[in-house]
Amino acid sequence: MTEPLFLKPVFQEKIWGGRKLAQAFNYNLPEGDIGECWAISAHPHGPSTIENGPLKGLTLDQAWATHREYFGNAEGKVFPLLTKILDAEASLSVQVHPDDAYAAAHEGPNELGKTECWYILDAEPGAYLIYGHYAKTKSELTKMIETGKWDDLLRKVPVKTGDFFYVPSGTIHALNKGIMALETQQSSDTTYRLYDYDRVDAKSGEKRELHLKQSIDTTIVPHKDPALNIQTEQVGDSTITTYVQPPLSPFFSVYQWLVKGNLHFERTTAPYTLVSVVDGQGELVADGQTYPIHKNMHFILPFGIKAWNLKGDLQIIASEPGNK
Repeated sequence: MTEPLFLKPVFQEKIWGGRKLAQAFNYNLPEGDIGECWAISAHPHGPSTIENGPLKGLTLDQAWATHREYFGNAEGKVFPLLTKILDAEASLSVQVHPDDAYAAAHEGPNELGKTECWYILDAEPGAYLIYGHYAKTKSELTKMIETGKWDDLLRKVPVKTGDFFYVPSGTIHALNKGIMALETQQSSDTTYRLYDYDRVDAKSGEKRELHLKQSIDTTIVPHKDPALNIQTEQVGDSTITTYVQPPLSPFFSVYQWLVKGNLHFERTTAPYTLVSVVDGQGELVADGQTYPIHKNMHFILPFGIKAWNLKGDLQIIASEPGNK
């Protein structure tokens, strides 16, 4: 329990994916248009595998089920979080996700809702997101969807490398062409497609299924941007940025650790910490052991690690479970 759990990612082919995850992160990708790296995942659609220590060979969902002590004996049927890296070679569908109650009622008792957030790793010039909508009432939303008034309905937001977006369940959204993002989300694979640009899946020869009723049911009207309170703390030459945390984000806290030299951490209230190295290289020192770390690595600091040091030149996105 006093060594990190290093994880082997799972890669997902997507109609909007490409091959940039190999170039940007030196991943050995399977064939096809790979849109998602499920980096830290216990979801049954793509669980990560533990690569070291006493739990080596177990998937993260198996570890959660049989060795809950690694996670501070936290409650919950399923491991609550999922970390992804997304490569939008083409635009994703315009979509919305349910909250926990709607997901449990319509998708099964073990499927969570899906609140998520994005740290923008790279954005081509002119890239933008779909983030929110302009409908003032549910009836106006329904009419605009049914008549295809997408330019009037959908809110486009310019995006650049280093931006952060919090996307609560019920938010209409889409990553668009030319964006690579690290996504922290509830462990859910439920997506309701609202609009998919009328494109045809080359493999099936069919348009992808839309979920208009579910989308209308779950979309929050009117849209209101979350009131983020992003805080940055200078620690020597390093910086710690807190993007979201409870109570605004009840499901997770998300941080950026920019390490220049040596940065010390001590566990506070969270039972475990999810860590993704998105740039640079260095070392993790925990319980007297030193572990080389570098861009493209993902690991969990379990409950037994009460303090750790990061050394080197590193950019890390880290997250911890919230209070829900």
